[in-house]
Amino acid sequence: MTISFDDFLKVDIRVGTVVSAEPYPEARKPAIKLVVDFGSEIGRKKTSAQITRHYSIETLVGRQVAAVVNFPPKQIGKFVSEVLVLGFADVEGGIVLIAPDQKVPDGGRLH
Repeated sequence: MTISFDDFLKVDIRVGTVVSAEPYPEARKPAIKLVVDFGSEIGRKKTSAQITRHYSIETLVGRQVAAVVNFPPKQIGKFVSEVLVLGFADVEGGIVLIAPDQKVPDGGRLH
């Protein structure tokens, strides 16, 4: 399916820094709860991500990630996810997060 550039611009993908991470044992599939700081314009947002194959709580805090910030909040069990952290599946299905290869300001928009 082809989309227009205007369609692409509707998806607000920003970079943020993980400020906290904790296990989410109530999730149906192994997941981690994250709080990501997207800077002063957007602030801190919560999400959960099925990223346990490649990441631990300790390796996530301080890491920059890319996320869609303009989806409506989504109820996931007893938890409300406010953003969608982005990644690609490896050959075994484990998610590898998308991140800039150099430090950039939190809240920066994908171009």
